Amino acid sequence: MQKRTVTITNRLGLHARAAARLVRVAGGFRSQVQLSRCDSDRPGTDAKSIFGVLLLAATQNTTLEVVADGADEEAAIAAVCTLIEDHFGERSTQR
Repeated sequence: MQKRTVTITNRLGLHARAAARLVRVAGGFRSQVQLSRCDSDRPGTDAKSIFGVLLLAATQNTTLEVVADGADEEAAIAAVCTLIEDHFGERSTQR
């Protein structure tokens, strides 16, 4: 099991397009990938579920814990965290 903490830094937070990209990336791995807000006691949500990811309501500066467990967990956690750190590929739209 791999764990990593990452902060949503893009201005629009984890909005629908960003969530769809995250779900697509997480869905490309066999490992189970969970996301949870660090400021909440709620259990994590499946990162492969668009509904679950959107329910996190992660705005700018929300800190998330990413947990991956499975055969390709290292690659899964790296890909998800890189996507978040790269502003979901929307860096050019940030001002």
